[in-house]
Amino acid sequence: MADYRTSSLKTPVDVAEYLFTRLHQIGVRSVHGVPGDYNLVALDYLPEIGLKWVGNCNELNAGYAADGYARVKGMSAIVTTFGVGELSAVNALAGAYSEHVPVVQIVGYPSTASQRDGMMLHHTLGNGNYNVFADMSRDISVVVAKLNDPSTIAAQIDHALQQCWVQSRPVYIALPTDMVQKKVEGERLKEPIDLHYPGNDPDKEDYVVDVVLKYLTAAKNPIILVDACAVRHRVLEEVHDLIEKTGLPVFVTPMGKGAVNETHPNYGGVYAGDGSQPSVKERVEASDLILSIGAIKSDFNTAGFSYHTSQLNTIDFHSTHTVVRYSEYPGVHMRGVLRKIINKIDLSKLSTVAGPTVKNVITENEDSSPTITQTWFWPMMGSYLKDNDIVITETGTANFGIWETKFPAGVTALSQVLWGSIGYSVGATQGAALAARDAGENRRTILFVGDGSFQLTAQEVSTMIRLGLKPTIFVICNDGYTIERFIHGMEAEYNDIQNWHYKDLVKVFGAKEGTYRTYQIRTKQEVTALFKDTEFNSADKLQFVELYIPKEDAPRALKLTAEASAARNAKVE
Repeated sequence: MADYRTSSLKTPVDVAEYLFTRLHQIGVRSVHGVPGDYNLVALDYLPEIGLKWVGNCNELNAGYAADGYARVKGMSAIVTTFGVGELSAVNALAGAYSEHVPVVQIVGYPSTASQRDGMMLHHTLGNGNYNVFADMSRDISVVVAKLNDPSTIAAQIDHALQQCWVQSRPVYIALPTDMVQKKVEGERLKEPIDLHYPGNDPDKEDYVVDVVLKYLTAAKNPIILVDACAVRHRVLEEVHDLIEKTGLPVFVTPMGKGAVNETHPNYGGVYAGDGSQPSVKERVEASDLILSIGAIKSDFNTAGFSYHTSQLNTIDFHSTHTVVRYSEYPGVHMRGVLRKIINKIDLSKLSTVAGPTVKNVITENEDSSPTITQTWFWPMMGSYLKDNDIVITETGTANFGIWETKFPAGVTALSQVLWGSIGYSVGATQGAALAARDAGENRRTILFVGDGSFQLTAQEVSTMIRLGLKPTIFVICNDGYTIERFIHGMEAEYNDIQNWHYKDLVKVFGAKEGTYRTYQIRTKQEVTALFKDTEFNSADKLQFVELYIPKEDAPRALKLTAEASAARNAKVE
């Protein structure tokens, strides 16, 4: 008997095949997640589409890994099961939303019939409400697509993936078990999803460009300040062209590390208000016009809201609007505006004053003690990095210490400064290393994580081993939660942790002899020798380093930010 519901389809394909093919077309090659009975049949489709199943130790780790994968590869996907699985991942997905990272969350749902009948199935709240978990995700997803009707599923998938890319934030796709093998129109797959960014209204854009150019050419001491959303919303080509065309000094925020080639002669360093180096702080705050691109002015990104700049001297370029001094232009996004500024700027009218010179300050931080200090280590680490490395830093000392490291060209920096979920970096390292391999790139992936944070997500080292990934992992052994100690409770028991034999975990997690190297580093001399070691620099195996730093030591910027945070927490109305 003919099925008139599908007989009109020119090229019928199963829903799961359609969804995973679309992900493959966009560039995803590996899918993170944890199997569960509501997603198992869908997972069977991955190999035939050319997608690799990662299989993480838990859904939270999978979410962190998907975040790291997307930051390197452009987009990622995570598959969980209904209820218990998706809720385990929700912290990671909230972080991706907060930090503008495009992650496709696919949740295996009970059948539409089970949902309609309100059956008391496992993984539910027992009240027949099958919308409750999707509703929880609405505020951390730009699209919630419930694939319940085959006649609209293909369009729903295409719309969700398009918005994930264009808005650079997570989307939520609910895939019921009885929809996995339903047929949709495969002819649509011949036409890629339109991922072009919508253009600005030409008249509005021209007006805003003219206003920007008026203030820019009138300024005596303009600079460029690049932040995270320049990376997330993919305007780095425009940023670099603007730097080259104008010759203006360029600075980055902590969340903007890696956005700019730090070997460029115009690069002036990291600006984070009072957390900046004195020469950087002085130069930025003396500017009479700051071209701020993709700003996220959070507490940790500004060293406790310690900017000393005026909105009267600032032009903010964002993915959804532009702000010139105190005038806001909604719907006029930065991509088109920046490109026209580059094309129209009259260099003969532009004033350029050179910025500070940046270097890794090593010898100036030397002392007679063999003890490794935060002040000494982070500039020293700059001598170890190579072009195109991927560097992941954890919330805590690493996130703040890396401000003092000048990167070689092409370094990609991953951190979670705004969301700040401790343990994020371990999962993100797995995702980033896999993304680089999936892209066919021979790049070192290097993680710096504190011992306290590492204990939250240590299992993901097991996934790295199983996948044959070769990151270099530095666990900073400083006896617990250092950033919390500096905010409150330096000697408090709740900031202590059980010390582990960290490097032994590589063997515990099943790595075969000869496939890894482990190190225990306690002195400056040992750090120097390690960074010069040819074998270590080759990163041809998974490498695990225990790096010992005193617990009372912290980067200067962390101390300033923690002090501001403590004061803010103690403030009463």
